Amino acid sequence: MNAVSDQIHAHEASLETSLDFINTVEFTRVAPVEHLPTASSAAGWLAERGLAHPGEVGASLGDPSGLRRLRSVRSALREVTVAAVEERAADRVSIRELNRALRARSILELVPAADGISLGHRHLGDPLDHALATLVEPVVREIASGRRDRLRICANDSCRWVFYDESRTGKRRWCDMSTCGNRAKAARHRARIRSLGDAVDGGPSAP
Repeated sequence: MNAVSDQIHAHEASLETSLDFINTVEFTRVAPVEHLPTASSAAGWLAERGLAHPGEVGASLGDPSGLRRLRSVRSALREVTVAAVEERAADRVSIRELNRALRARSILELVPAADGISLGHRHLGDPLDHALATLVEPVVREIASGRRDRLRICANDSCRWVFYDESRTGKRRWCDMSTCGNRAKAARHRARIRSLGDAVDGGPSAP
């Protein structure tokens, strides 16, 4: 679709929504779990968050390349976020992917309103590309603004959930203390028990 959409929208994404998008592929001890396995589930996810109208984006996702595009942008967004958290250079392929996505951002324009005018926007081309650009922008702005120090990756290597640390101290390590945090505590406890057992087994023999 190359024509300018005839509809004016006010779709925006919060940082929380953008991070939720990254987490729609969930890492587990066994294998990653895909929470957007089909075009309809992806269209529904975007529509529920006010990022697109189901009919418009559904047509884009109906093409197999649409779902591949969505997952490619999601993967690139995770890579750039993880790179920011780990304070390392991001993969260049991922940067190019996000730059391509951002170029589809909508144009701003004034629209009539009951009390005068308001600011709306109109998206150009494919509404899926517009939705992806909208999801990418909050994370990119957060990183570029210098506030990346609050972005986090769960310290549980089998989880890797991406989240924003809103704790008072800014030292939160786990996506959820009741799950990943408790698992880590239990693992440390088991390791201490094994260490004590090894020390006893390896101690001097009784006379």
